[in-house]
Amino acid sequence: MTDRPAAEDMAAQPEAGPATAGAPELVPAEQVTAALEAAAEFKDKLLRTLAEMENLRKRTEREVAEARLYGNTGFARDVLAVADNMHRALATIDEELHAQSDTKIKALVDGVELTERELHKVLEKHGVKKFTPAGEKFDPNVHQAMYEVENSELPPGHVAQVIQSGYMLGDRVLRPALVAVVKVPPKTPAASTNDNLNLGDS
Repeated sequence: MTDRPAAEDMAAQPEAGPATAGAPELVPAEQVTAALEAAAEFKDKLLRTLAEMENLRKRTEREVAEARLYGNTGFARDVLAVADNMHRALATIDEELHAQSDTKIKALVDGVELTERELHKVLEKHGVKKFTPAGEKFDPNVHQAMYEVENSELPPGHVAQVIQSGYMLGDRVLRPALVAVVKVPPKTPAASTNDNLNLGDS
């Protein structure tokens, strides 16, 4: 008997229809617009951050590569003094003297020449390259003019003689080449009008 009123109460309650169950609340248009603007702002910040990180990565790689290449500049410059002394020592022995030397002297000279070649190979392995600009146009960025000479075989402003070879470390000048430059020939003074008149009168 006690179950009937409970059943009647349940029957009296309206059933939730499919139209009202779980229906989302309508969001105002202002909130949608604000959410879209915030999303666009976050996206822009993300893209900027990614671009900055990519630039930082490239810059770091470039700095590491430059440090690896140019970090031994001081050591390489000191080694050039050794290469110069070896070259001067070999320059004092011409081919005739080398041919007239005994076997031991020839072996010594050949050993020094071999050592010089190996030294230049090691320098090139570490990015140091020798250049001898004979006959090239004078470039103050890589050449150092010591004096001027007259030379009919080369145009003015060209390297007539290389006093000391230069060296590059990568794309930088480790040591400029010491050179003699062909001088500009002096201009011949033009005959004056008075001279021409005097020549005509005579």
